[in-house]
Amino acid sequence: MADTTTAPAQADQKPTRAFGANKRGAAPQRGGARPQRGGQGETKSWVPVTKLGRLVSQGLIKNIHEIYLFSLPIKEFQIIDKFLSLKDEVMKIVPVQKQTRAGQRTRFKAFVVVGDHNGHVGLGVKCAKEVATAISGAIVAAKLSVIPVRRGYWGNKLGAPHTVPTKVTGKCGSVAVRLVPAPRGTGIVAARVPKRLLQFAGVDDVYTSSRGKTRTMGNFVMATFFAITKTFAYLTPDLWREVKLIKTPYQQNSAILAEKVQKSE
Repeated sequence: MADTTTAPAQADQKPTRAFGANKRGAAPQRGGARPQRGGQGETKSWVPVTKLGRLVSQGLIKNIHEIYLFSLPIKEFQIIDKFLSLKDEVMKIVPVQKQTRAGQRTRFKAFVVVGDHNGHVGLGVKCAKEVATAISGAIVAAKLSVIPVRRGYWGNKLGAPHTVPTKVTGKCGSVAVRLVPAPRGTGIVAARVPKRLLQFAGVDDVYTSSRGKTRTMGNFVMATFFAITKTFAYLTPDLWREVKLIKTPYQQNSAILAEKVQKSE
């Protein structure tokens, strides 16, 4: 008589698999670690790509004013980070639109101010699809546009410089901003936008006058920045002294710059 016993029902049943568990065509898991864009991101060491960057990274340029003395163009923001300790502030973020065939394309425009409160200030503007990208790009643009701010006195030359040396004017669009020297202790007599910019520049006392559509904050802050830029444009008698011409950093270190750069793997 044949054995009629059968195997347990569990042996005949195939193991059930969750949807998407198969490797082929499996859906990506959410919440996992994503690879960073650009490799290691900010932790990656700085590899200079310009002549000025190579001189700065090797320590052959000791001060940022050596760069300003010869008007050398700065193309890498790491050069600014090496010499200055800057603070940044977002002045305004505005949405801008462009009409296309598919409709309207909206992007965000960020205005960022950087400065060390001691004679250096920069302004950056960047437009991007995302707010975070626009802010980070504006910070880089502001560092690349950092300028030295010349400060002077009102009246007797006692103590440290505290105000602008002369009356200067900056204009952007319909907005015109005028900076006037003020006595010590006056403070910054200005609206909120130019006052913040002057604080980053390290100016303690100044009168301001503005004309035009100052409600447009982008033009207002840029007009103030252009006015601050002109502080070194006017040569007062104390800057008439003769300065001996010396070689530029490129000429002094021409042998080092001529060497081939060994790429580190």
